[in-house]
Amino acid sequence: MKKTLILPLALLLASCGDDPAARIARAREEIAGMQLGAARVDLTAALAEQGDSIDLLKLLAGVQLRLGDGDGAQASADRLERLGFKGAELIQIRAEAALLRGKAEQALAMLADDNSTTAWRVRAAAKIALKDTQGGIDAMRAGVAVGDDPLLLRDYARFLIDAQDLDGAQAQVAKLFRLQADGFDALMLSADIAARRGQMEQVHATLEKAASRYPKLADPWMARAKAYDIEGKLDDAIAMTERAAALAPDDRGVKDLKVLFASMKGDWDTVRTTLAKQEGVLDPISPYGLLYAESMLRTGHPEQARAMFQRALSRSPNNPYSRLMLAEAQMATGDAVAAYATVRPLSDSLIAGEDELDVAEKAARAMGSPDADALKARLAAVRTSQSVELDRKGRAAIAREDWNGAIEAYGQLAQMGRDAEVLKRLSLALSHAGRADEAIAAADQARVLRPEDPDMTYMAGYVRAMGGKDRATALTLLQQAADTDPSNAVFKRSLARFSTAQGG
Repeated sequence: MKKTLILPLALLLASCGDDPAARIARAREEIAGMQLGAARVDLTAALAEQGDSIDLLKLLAGVQLRLGDGDGAQASADRLERLGFKGAELIQIRAEAALLRGKAEQALAMLADDNSTTAWRVRAAAKIALKDTQGGIDAMRAGVAVGDDPLLLRDYARFLIDAQDLDGAQAQVAKLFRLQADGFDALMLSADIAARRGQMEQVHATLEKAASRYPKLADPWMARAKAYDIEGKLDDAIAMTERAAALAPDDRGVKDLKVLFASMKGDWDTVRTTLAKQEGVLDPISPYGLLYAESMLRTGHPEQARAMFQRALSRSPNNPYSRLMLAEAQMATGDAVAAYATVRPLSDSLIAGEDELDVAEKAARAMGSPDADALKARLAAVRTSQSVELDRKGRAAIAREDWNGAIEAYGQLAQMGRDAEVLKRLSLALSHAGRADEAIAAADQARVLRPEDPDMTYMAGYVRAMGGKDRATALTLLQQAADTDPSNAVFKRSLARFSTAQGG
């Protein structure tokens, strides 16, 4: 009952004191400031008072589509048609509305042979919704070839970011900036790319500009919170989250950040009680699904946590966090044998950290394994271990795209012993440094050590594709990785990226 009253109440409040012309003018300002929810309210109120018009309904439909409101956009399209509006633009509105309502095949059928940039954008999204990632990138490239469209460039840049093609994504963002100087999407995407490259000063400068240009939006503050989290500055991250909450206290992203930072502060009761409200819709392998499982473990519910992490690991067997947490839950339920078997793929690694070694040592000792003393010695040495320090340096070098620094760190680690994870990271660095043959050799060695691991298969294909070597084998390996872990968007988007010639 309450939900059905929300929009009428908003319209009633909006109707007090403003004539339709004032509301329309305000709505245009709100659209320029990306306050799309407020614009929807003002446009709906103006239409309710002055009656339908094609221009206003088109404006409203565009806002509804940006907000993901497929039902609202479909209703606006029906009203437009009753006013005599027809043609390709109406079909495009209907197609995107159908897509947002989960009818991707219907959207594709509606678009038929429409060659506009809007049609290609919607077509790409529909293909991806139907799990045709290759068709999605092909559609985006076709659309970019037709012309520069801000929403298409936004979607293409996001796709390339997920495919780890940051140079390609940056090229699309540069086009966005040329079309819309200081546009919201361009600023936020630019900050995302900079964060993935470890360029944190640039991230904060870009997001400060976004917050200044769009002062009513929480998104720049949330992005800064995530950036500070990457930097390990938890107090600053929490402060940015509070700035975001002041603007959008009910925003799902703001609430998620509050939960994340509560977990980092060790406030597991808050995490559990907050996420329990979403239990029915949480994906077990999503970050917050895993966080909920850990909150169960930390608040004295190990049996439930064990079941949750078991499900997560069965769906994503190469997730080290799920594996470590499952081992901890198994220990908490008194099953040391299972815990040791679970954690060994992590603790056996040359770059195993304190957490992995601690669980392994406790499990080995509880089951009377002779491995316990050796693990205890490794645990005692790990704080000053050269391998741990080299791994830290290597990770930092990769984050800032210092490929030679990463090669130096992981090259030294590779000389200490054969470790698949070390070789995988060395391969990535060698590939980006233009040393394709060495990258392939390292990736192949990693794959020999862990042939069942799709991460190793992916890297073997990725470095071949990046180096332009043996394209057929590269695509076969990328396809194999994507088939083994079908939920991995990076695998699928990289496969699509390399399956066709680079474009856009």
